[in-house]
Amino acid sequence: MVDTTSLTRAVDHFADRLRAAPQSRLQRGAAAEALALARELARWTQTVESPGSEPREMPDAGMFAAADQVTVAGRDLALVLTTQEDVNEAVRLVEEAQKRAGV
Repeated sequence: MVDTTSLTRAVDHFADRLRAAPQSRLQRGAAAEALALARELARWTQTVESPGSEPREMPDAGMFAAADQVTVAGRDLALVLTTQEDVNEAVRLVEEAQKRAGV
């Protein structure tokens, strides 16, 4: 079993920062960056769970739901990853998205 603690921590940290961010920051791109990350993580999860199937796109539930979408997608991915290299890659993706989001 692979240790995904670093991924859940990174996801939770980003989500907490999004929840604490002012609406103006969310509107200036932080929410869009979070949604893009959530969609990428969800696609990755679906690819692992159902190889060969066309992944469904996570819907845009609005800027105030972006933190929850990142949390759900990140925790879902943590459940299906099987290598530490994949966990490390997922953490890198979350950290880079957080930097781009500016939160």
